[in-house]
Amino acid sequence: MTKQRADAHIIIQGSFTSFHRKQLLELAAKNRLPSMCEVSVWTEDGCTVSYGPDQLDRWRRAAYFVDKILKGRKPADLPVEQPTKFEFVINLKTAKQIGLTIPPNVLVRADRVIK
Repeated sequence: MTKQRADAHIIIQGSFTSFHRKQLLELAAKNRLPSMCEVSVWTEDGCTVSYGPDQLDRWRRAAYFVDKILKGRKPADLPVEQPTKFEFVINLKTAKQIGLTIPPNVLVRADRVIK
């Protein structure tokens, strides 16, 4: 990324990136690269911003379906759902560390700001 002079990078969640999460975020901070991730737990670990499905809401919806199945519904008869709640989280500590200023109009749109 430094050879290609990347301005930022997006980290897609997967088994490799999840396993190396802290190393990837440390490398981004070292090279002063803003990072964007899918899940807020990454932002808590140092990703600059995250935007993706609200994980707590996904677990609640999963519990709803487990309840239906345990009460006798066939899984094949249950609808497939797409996420409907999304979460936008900003890590101001990381932004300051890499010299990035987050505009106030973006900060007010965040669901959560990590200071």
